[in-house]
Formats: sequence, C-alpha cells, structure tokens
Amino acid sequence: MVDILVCVKRVPDSSGEVLLTPDAQAVDSRYVGCTLSDHENCAVELATQLVEVHGGTVSLVSVGPPESVEQLRSALSVGASAATLVETDLRDFGPADIAHEIAEVVRAHAAQGRDHDLVLLGNDAADTGDFQVPVRLAHALGRPVVTGIKTVAIEEGRATAHGDSPDGGRETYDLPLPAVVAVSEGGVSPRYPTIKGRMGAKKVEIEMRTPTRAPRGSGRVRLTLPPPAPSTVQVLGEGPEAAPAVVDLFQSLGVLR
Repeated sequence: MVDILVCVKRVPDSSGEVLLTPDAQAVDSRYVGCTLSDHENCAVELATQLVEVHGGTVSLVSVGPPESVEQLRSALSVGASAATLVETDLRDFGPADIAHEIAEVVRAHAAQGRDHDLVLLGNDAADTGDFQVPVRLAHALGRPVVTGIKTVAIEEGRATAHGDSPDGGRETYDLPLPAVVAVSEGGVSPRYPTIKGRMGAKKVEIEMRTPTRAPRGSGRVRLTLPPPAPSTVQVLGEGPEAAPAVVDLFQSLGVLR
C-alpha cells in the first residue's frame, strides 16, 4: 500500500497567445481558460498507476483561489480520491510560501493518520516558471527530493526514479520513502476522465484550509515574454522553373543524395 499526495495548481491555458497582466506580475487569464499543466497531469497519472499496482490512495492539494476546485475535481475524476484546497490569492505568494503551506497540509494529514509516502509535484509552474517549490517543500519536510523525473517505481519502501540527463541520456535515482519527486511531462500519457469518474468527482468533499502564516512574497520584479520567433519565407519560383531550386533544397536537407 502506498499513499501519494499530488500537488496541482490552477494555471492559464497557454495553448493560445500568452499575455501578461498590466503590472507584469502574472499571466493574464481573462481571455483564456484555466487548466492543469502537462507536468501535473503526468504527476496525477503516475500516482494513479502506482496505486493501481501497489494499492493505496491518491490525494490532491492545491494552493490558490476558490476556482481551483475546478482543477481539483478534474484530477479527482481520473483516479484521486481526496483533495485539499488552501484557499488564498496567489498574487502575494512566492515559492517559499506555497511550499510552506503544502508542508503544513502534509503535517496535518500525518497527525490524522494519513502519512503521505510520496509527494509528487510538477517540475515547474506553468504560469510563473518557478522551479523552487519541490526543493523547498522537501527541505521543509526533511525528505529526499529529485527533479525532472519521467517515471517512478516503488519496491520495499524505496522509490526508483528515472529522468533525462542534460546530454540526452537517462538518469536513475534510488531514494528511500517518504520522498518528494518533481515530475516532467513525457514519461506517461494522462488518461481521459470517464463519465463515471466525473460524476464521482462531484461527490467528493474537498477539504478547505486557510494559509497558516502571512506570505513573504516572491521578490519577483516582473515577468517577460520571449520575443516572437522570426518567420521568413523563401520563394523558390513558380511552375516548372522552380524544379531545380526544389531539388537543391531537398539535397541541402539530406532528402536526396
């Protein structure tokens, strides 16, 4: 049996054009929907698969506005059975504040007899790009942590985590439980919720909490957007006269020898 806690965050859907708020402190979500990041969807799927093999439970936690209930119920519909929301306005919260509140949830659950053997998070925040929460959380809990992980296996009280190395190879980590793991997308394929799953998710009573301390903030000056990728078009010619240029292009690409 294994008890897994997955940390999720309500973020703007970045599949379209990304805009910043006037103060450049956050992504403007007024004209787009909100969702979970791909990293976190993979974390939920990974937790669900582990529980299917070993038995146990998958719980969720989110720190954010009341609307985060929507994302919690979405994750509940694909395998999680319990959820906690620390309700707050994230504008004043930095990575240290979020890690602190998640750690407080883990401790509160432990006091209730719900020890989380494994805490999974997305490798980084999809809206602010913060990579700090997993490491700060592990430090607060006194647990080992690995980041950039694609898959996890559990055996005899230990976790074997696999991720990609900077040079494109494969890295393997062996760590004792309880542990904290930051998940990157690509290791598993998130499942789609069923009608039964969606109906069941609506019946789950979400535990509501308030922050345990005043936030210290992120110290962020502003967010910036990368410049748009340059787009150029080369006209090779018109009609039959373009054929030699097309052949030259294919040869330069290695399509023709």
